[in-house]
Amino acid sequence: MPGFYFMILLLITILNLFPLQQEEDSMRQKMVQEQIINRGITDENVIDAMLTVPRHYFVPQIHKSKAYYDCPLPIGYNQTISQPYIVAFMTEKLKLSPDDKVLEIGTGSGYQAAILSQIVDSVFTIEIINQLATISHQKLKTAGYANIYCKAGDGYNGWPEHAPFNAIIVTAAPDQVPQPLLDQLAEGGRLIIPVGPTHDIQHLKIYKKERGKIKQKNLLTVRFVPFMRNSDL
Repeated sequence: MPGFYFMILLLITILNLFPLQQEEDSMRQKMVQEQIINRGITDENVIDAMLTVPRHYFVPQIHKSKAYYDCPLPIGYNQTISQPYIVAFMTEKLKLSPDDKVLEIGTGSGYQAAILSQIVDSVFTIEIINQLATISHQKLKTAGYANIYCKAGDGYNGWPEHAPFNAIIVTAAPDQVPQPLLDQLAEGGRLIIPVGPTHDIQHLKIYKKERGKIKQKNLLTVRFVPFMRNSDL
């Protein structure tokens, strides 16, 4: 009999959670339609990834009700999870392919890495804040993102052991682009990064390596958290 009552309680719990999941799925679909597709994102792989990855999973409990809002949200340690549109925009601009190897500087919540993992072969992600790295890495592992490789450390020098990368994405703003990241781009590789001072205008830029030379293009005016080094901790 105890086993029977346990099964009844488990069934009740599952039935109670089902409407919540339906609500979260509905909010995510609305987010993608209104904030992503209606603003011009057309890459089907990016759209599918944004529909698939549960953003609320990567948001602290206190902010879960706002997980699908059109804004960044705090995740602790003076860091944020980026606005959904910016995640989609940066991902689309990298023009990713299924066999690409991607480096991310600034794991943060883990959400951007999870989006990338749905599109490419492998994602290597670095987070400088040890406590945040532990949280995000555990979340990614628990959720079963098996093609994401994480480490805690200073991302300025990239991850040379796994270079070159087909794409590099940086989710914090340095004053200047770190040269090691440009050096770790594969031929034809793309680097997307916000550049500029903390309390002034920052520009989201994309760099592409063609025949060993780097070409640059400004994309958007943005505001990101500052790029941190070990000396800043």
